[in-house]
Amino acid sequence: MSEILDLIAPSGALPERAYRLDASAGHLLRRAHQRYQAVFSECAAGHGLTGPQFAALLRLSEAGRATQNQLGRLAAMDSATVQGVVRRLAARGLLRAAKDPLDRRTRVLSVTPQGHDLLAEAKEAGRRANEALLGPLSAGERAHLLSLLQRLSE
Repeated sequence: MSEILDLIAPSGALPERAYRLDASAGHLLRRAHQRYQAVFSECAAGHGLTGPQFAALLRLSEAGRATQNQLGRLAAMDSATVQGVVRRLAARGLLRAAKDPLDRRTRVLSVTPQGHDLLAEAKEAGRRANEALLGPLSAGERAHLLSLLQRLSE
């Protein structure tokens, strides 16, 4: 860690001539994300949910019901990704799509009872994956990291 900090200029920026991939925030975030996805896949083995499917199911459960566009915004997915996620979850009977009674052109999504049951198990898998990823950090470091990541994702 001090090796990375030694490269940072007093302004907080990396001097261009000293750029190193291993000191790149984007590269390190991508590696951390890959590690989390691998840990989540291991923890959620048997549930058959990908990370994006889990996120969509969880956000839809929290919202109660949403259109596909709303779900994409809630789960931070582009329209092509959320379309595939919704199609796969619906094919498994984990969510249902119904016409909106107020606007028959709009489909409203909701989680099925089977989806809620699976989600309860998957939440525990997500918790275990977070614990495994953040395990090397102290409670204070965890809170600080999550705070910084939330700021970066705004």
